[in-house]
Amino acid sequence: MGLIKEFKDFAVKGNMVDMAIGIIIGAAFSTIVDSLVKQIISPPLSLLTGEINFEDKKWVLREAIGTHGSPNYLEEVSIGYGIFIQSVINFLIVGFVLFLFVRFMNRFREKAEDPKNTQVKTPKDIELLSKIADQMEEQNQMLRDR
Repeated sequence: MGLIKEFKDFAVKGNMVDMAIGIIIGAAFSTIVDSLVKQIISPPLSLLTGEINFEDKKWVLREAIGTHGSPNYLEEVSIGYGIFIQSVINFLIVGFVLFLFVRFMNRFREKAEDPKNTQVKTPKDIELLSKIADQMEEQNQMLRDR
């Protein structure tokens, strides 16, 4: 019975809902970033690199032997390093785009939390606490100077 109660507490506290919302938003954001990489960033990079398609790059360890479907047919054995390179490039692009997004969001948060920012009216109780803190600092400074 304890396990069911713990799960109920977990679900009711909102942790489960917050996690679900985060996963849904993350999946949607992943789609946006994937589209940004494939449709907007990759085409100009392709032009800059001479339209090199890394996905086709591979080291052939053994060529295919025979014809497909024959009893003696052996498939090609190769190391597809190009797909790995393409994945690393995509990761770096996605990482950089996410870095820019987080940096952009942090600037908004800093503006919202900036006490000197007069665009957002500070609640009265926060203003009073801020004034009290300033006065206490002045008093402490005066006592130190003696």
